[in-house]
Amino acid sequence: MTYSLLGVFGILLLVGAAVVGPKLGVAAPLVLVLAGVAGSLIPGVPDVAIPPGFILSAVLPPLLYAGAVTLPVVDFRRNLKAITGLSVLLVLVSAFIVGLVFHWLLPALSLPAAIALGAVVSPPDAVAATAIGRRLGLPPRLITLLHGESLVNDASALVLLRSAVAATAGSIALLDVIGDFAYAVVAAILIGFVVGQVTVWLRSHLDDVVLNTTISFAVPFLAFIPANEIKASGVLAVVVAGMVTGHRSAQLFSAQDRINERLNWRTVQFVLENGVFLVMGLGLKGLIDQVKDDHFSVSQAIALGLLATLVLTLVRIAFVVPLLALLRSDGRRAREKGPSTSFAGRWRRDLPGADGQGARKDRLTVRRRHADFAFVTTEGLGWRGGAVLAWSGMRGVVTVAAAHSLPAATPYRAQLLLIAFTVAIVSLLVQGGTLPLLIRSLGMRGGDQAADRAELSTLVAEMTGVGLAMLDNPAVAQDDGRRFDSQVVERVRLASSRRQQSLSESPDTDAAGPQEQYRALRLRVLRAERDALLDARSTGSYSSRAVERAQHLLDSEEFRLSGSG
Repeated sequence: MTYSLLGVFGILLLVGAAVVGPKLGVAAPLVLVLAGVAGSLIPGVPDVAIPPGFILSAVLPPLLYAGAVTLPVVDFRRNLKAITGLSVLLVLVSAFIVGLVFHWLLPALSLPAAIALGAVVSPPDAVAATAIGRRLGLPPRLITLLHGESLVNDASALVLLRSAVAATAGSIALLDVIGDFAYAVVAAILIGFVVGQVTVWLRSHLDDVVLNTTISFAVPFLAFIPANEIKASGVLAVVVAGMVTGHRSAQLFSAQDRINERLNWRTVQFVLENGVFLVMGLGLKGLIDQVKDDHFSVSQAIALGLLATLVLTLVRIAFVVPLLALLRSDGRRAREKGPSTSFAGRWRRDLPGADGQGARKDRLTVRRRHADFAFVTTEGLGWRGGAVLAWSGMRGVVTVAAAHSLPAATPYRAQLLLIAFTVAIVSLLVQGGTLPLLIRSLGMRGGDQAADRAELSTLVAEMTGVGLAMLDNPAVAQDDGRRFDSQVVERVRLASSRRQQSLSESPDTDAAGPQEQYRALRLRVLRAERDALLDARSTGSYSSRAVERAQHLLDSEEFRLSGSG
């Protein structure tokens, strides 16, 4: 079987697992791991050998960027304490405890090498957890914690891994490790921020969507490569660049650029993260064959992998308990203190029509502080959320990438790889397989759809009010200074009002409201127009340029109407 044919089957398996997995009640990564293991046993399937460092340098940067570009900066900031604890402190504690256990069980394995193995298996990969959580409806804050943890913990684990590998070659002081860690983090943040700002500015000046998309594919590597070259954390630089891009794109990119960005990176993320799980399963047979050639048996490696999984699970549970207590304490202190009012008096003195930058900034500051207060006091995690968070420590892509980055001369490298594979696969099957049952048994519920719709309606009403106020401004004029036609102004006013009215209609009534009827009828009209367009295309009555432009007009309006419902 050729690699090209294997690649075709792989793509089909990715799509098939995404379709079949939810119907079976399991996440697609679990299906792909099992499919890969089964596929590796088929005669004629070639052994999959992953080159050292390939996943880390070629797969992980775009995968992390795809996740970071969709993580809201506001959510990350509000959960910074919890995310930092999970992605830095928990990773370090887990790595050292696992390292001590392996050093105790295998005296021939030096402590730095044992800690390196601990760093390999310490960062959880929340791909399966977030996929299950979104499908079953976990609270948004819990999804944010899992998402943020999975992005930042990679940097902590890989920096620790690098220090541990360096220590295996000679003595290294603890202060050197701390200094290296601090340097790697600070330098990575600076590089990621600069790369994100520069590339966003450059892309905002491009009118061609294809060129914009092409540059976006290079951004992860523009952040990763220089950071990696100066011994900083390349993966953290990628995450920062992605978050900067996602945050700034709302202000500087066109609507078409943002739509393409979301679609393209969702596709990249789907292919890469699921493809790695499939490769994990396919590579297991070849890895076992390598271990058979050494003195360290397969059964011993698997047993140590099971032990590491148990230790990591217990450490995570023990860590989440005080973390929950800390978050609850923050909520109590916030309720006792109340929202900050240092700007409130000045805000109240501002005239409603004040447009100075200072007044606007003060108003936004007060609103942000009140919103942060509401978040801390109302978006609690609770013991049910803590139980799900503690059980969501599945390992996956990062563990595989870190394991394959071990130098080829590392003693017992094949056995260490098998231990890491065992931790990843067992945690995916056991914790990932039982996570849906845990969520259902705890009665976890996601956001209230009615409340979400009401909140969206309020936000759109606020936006609409500002937009309509702009229409009433007598200073508004065309570029050449002439006034807009009054009929045009009324058409624009009607379009803004119609959007707000459609959201304010109750979705619980049996009869559709006027705006929902308008949307449904307009979609039928568009379908009839599309049939006419297809007839015109088949007869060749119009040029392909005209047909393509008409197709684009129909697609744009249909996308807008379909997304508004």
